Amino acid sequence: LFPESITTEQQSLVLVKKLLAVSVSCVTYMRGLFPESSYGTRYLDDLCLKILREDKSCLGSLQIVKWIQGCFDALEKQYVNFGFYALSSNPTVTEMYQFKFKYKNKVPRMDISSNRREFVAGLCSKDVKQASRLLLRTLYLLMQDLGPLPSDVTLSMKLLYYNDVTPKDYQPPGFKEDGSPGDLLFAGDPVNLKVGSVSTDFHLMKVRVTTEKKRVNKADSNLIEKNGPTEISHQGLDCEEEEEEEEESTKINLLNLAFSQEEVIGPEKKRKVSEPEKLPLNSRK
Repeated sequence: LFPESITTEQQSLVLVKKLLAVSVSCVTYMRGLFPESSYGTRYLDDLCLKILREDKSCLGSLQIVKWIQGCFDALEKQYVNFGFYALSSNPTVTEMYQFKFKYKNKVPRMDISSNRREFVAGLCSKDVKQASRLLLRTLYLLMQDLGPLPSDVTLSMKLLYYNDVTPKDYQPPGFKEDGSPGDLLFAGDPVNLKVGSVSTDFHLMKVRVTTEKKRVNKADSNLIEKNGPTEISHQGLDCEEEEEEEEESTKINLLNLAFSQEEVIGPEKKRKVSEPEKLPLNSRK
């Protein structure tokens, strides 16, 4: 499923692409967004994974596959900084799945963080496999514990970029300039759940889930980030700084969760944002 070794930038890119695709597939499968026919089955050791495929009988799953392929283009060019999928029931967001990306070229090592467990080890296939398995297993367990979705849910996606390297006119295939910049509102108090991260010499990918606190099972409370009930870390800023500094400097009020960026970094540095067409999911399985 994943590369046997991660010694080149291309192998690292393949890993990140596959982790993104498998993670998004996990979310859509566990939240019952598409029929069984839209998924293939793969195994990572004892972990059974359902992977989205191009199911011509399901327009929704075809669209998500195109979204993922568009994100791949931005990853290849090292433009995308942050992407998220939001499940919304107008006018509020129910769940948000956040993917943060960094590009680097440092001394070979791997940092693995998942479920408050951290390891530092040599860069090898075993470490990559362990990191990936921990991240995906945590995500699967979290999906099982979240409450049911509203019947009128809509899936949307947005990509935010590194402004200093991304051309102003760049759009991944299937994407357009964000036409609805504004606040992402939750009906209740939102919390960030830290799913995990995988890091190689060349890439870092972090996964978080944001949802209302009342929808989080007690068993998953150890995943909640300590931002306080009315603050949440903004995930769309440049992230070259240390993690501790980032969390302190980018907290904003929950009502300005993602795109009221002028208050945080000034209008001259507002991040470039793009999106595909929103996807109504009225005929979920």
